[in-house]
Amino acid sequence: MKKIIFAIIALVSMSQLSHAQEQGKFRVGMDLGYAMPDGGGGVLIALEPKYNIADNMNIGLRFESAAMAKNITESGISVEAELAASMSYSATFDYYFNSGSSSFAPFLGAGAGYNSLANAKLDIGGVGSGEVKVDGKFGGLVRAGFEAGKFRLAATYNLIGKTDFGDGVEQKNSYFGISLGFYVGGGKWKK
Repeated sequence: MKKIIFAIIALVSMSQLSHAQEQGKFRVGMDLGYAMPDGGGGVLIALEPKYNIADNMNIGLRFESAAMAKNITESGISVEAELAASMSYSATFDYYFNSGSSSFAPFLGAGAGYNSLANAKLDIGGVGSGEVKVDGKFGGLVRAGFEAGKFRLAATYNLIGKTDFGDGVEQKNSYFGISLGFYVGGGKWKK
């Protein structure tokens, strides 16, 4: 498995000698990372096709899956839920701070969309276990990071409202993610 991942990264690196983006070009990015919800953790994977509306701006559609274990709180008592995957579908916008003379490009971005949240599976030590249905929610995201060549490092905060189960039982759905990824396409930075 490690050899396959290394081969894919090497192939993408060698075949994409151009850097970053050019207006009117299409690009696709893939990110892998760590998700940090309230009191838990997990992994995330995202696929994001984008269109470069200018040499330093693009719009895209982000499809992200985050498998996380989260805390569910009841009257100040916190119980950790089992690992479950949620999906988000967001329209995004990124602005790059690049003069066109380097393949290093810091960026800021934002997005909004729908989050399909996983049902909460609880295991309360010795008392019992069960599954609680969780409805999806609209939310947003803010992110910052940089691109170097065809690789990307980003820190993203996903803003998703709490789920209230009633009787003082709630689950926070927002989470912070840090990811490393790469993209294909997009053209060259213009001078």
